[in-house]
Amino acid sequence: MNKSTIVVFSVCLTMTFLSFLGSCKDLKNEEIPVEILDEHMLDRRVNKAIVDSLIRQVYVPIYSDIYNQTRDTRTMLTATLSIRNTSIRDSLFVSTIDYYNTQGDLVRSYIDSPIYLKPMESIDYVIEQQDDSGGSGANFLIDWYSKKQLTPLFQAVMVGGLGAQAFSFTTDGIEVARE
Repeated sequence: MNKSTIVVFSVCLTMTFLSFLGSCKDLKNEEIPVEILDEHMLDRRVNKAIVDSLIRQVYVPIYSDIYNQTRDTRTMLTATLSIRNTSIRDSLFVSTIDYYNTQGDLVRSYIDSPIYLKPMESIDYVIEQQDDSGGSGANFLIDWYSKKQLTPLFQAVMVGGLGAQAFSFTTDGIEVARE
């Protein structure tokens, strides 16, 4: 390689690098809009009237953020609510999936009319990492019923990271007295 070829190559490499740097944006100062993704919605509405005495309610804790080192430093998490019909024969009916924030305020309702999950079917709802509307004490209240004895599973999975370390943990729903 002669000297002029090396100079041309160096100039091209430098210009490419500077062009790349100029096209990068500083995303720290830009607000990233939170998109509520409902692509896991079931388009399976229940036509029959709900028998009120059959409805049970489950509380599922959600941690959309956790404290890190101090009360003023938080780590945002992605949280997934998972509802699983554990029956191999019977359907699970869900009439309410409501998301509440730390202060106990309703943030959003995920369904506006009852749905059902076929035997062994699951459905999930994701709280995006950028969604800070819930806070560290967020939760779901789920109203459900069945025609026969069922033991469905209501869980949340939280996923996050600190630096190069990733972590995840789960919470289980507990049945609460329906008001």
